[in-house]
Amino acid sequence: MLKHIISGKAFVLGNDIDTDQIIPAAHLVYKLDDPEERKNYGRFALSGVPVAQSGLPDGGIPFIDEGTWQSQYVIVIGGKNFGCGSSREHAPVSLNIAGIEAVVAESYARIFYRNSVDGGFVAPFETSEHLYQEIRTGDELVLDTQAGTLENKTQGKTHALMPLGDIEAILRAGGVFNYARETGMIETK
Repeated sequence: MLKHIISGKAFVLGNDIDTDQIIPAAHLVYKLDDPEERKNYGRFALSGVPVAQSGLPDGGIPFIDEGTWQSQYVIVIGGKNFGCGSSREHAPVSLNIAGIEAVVAESYARIFYRNSVDGGFVAPFETSEHLYQEIRTGDELVLDTQAGTLENKTQGKTHALMPLGDIEAILRAGGVFNYARETGMIETK
């Protein structure tokens, strides 16, 4: 479910981050309905991103805390064509399981965008700025989902984001099926 305020550290990537980088195919072996196995999708989220794109000075991607299997990052910043590649729903699912609440990018592959919204996994905000070139991994961010602003507390700057439009209600409901139940499109028993 989409919160009014999402705050935490940024994890910054570049253009053309594909679904194999978000969750490599080798890690699609775990059962999503098994709570213990499900954690592995968060554990391996973004493990396919090349070291050079990770934005981390020591290389590698220490994305997940091994004790909790949760990321220290809450908002992913990308460039153009975020989530390109295959149509696997596992990409936004893995980000959600890792604790990512929003992605802010210049554009999205439509299937990643729809999977994110339909499942209520992550909020896909769009920007007209090259934020991936300005924001740094580890910067403290505050995303006001209603005002459509992204404040970089570390740098003291605020950026306007594009409105979510019709998908906002779906994200606030926690996905398309919850939205359909809330609005009476689907009967609840």
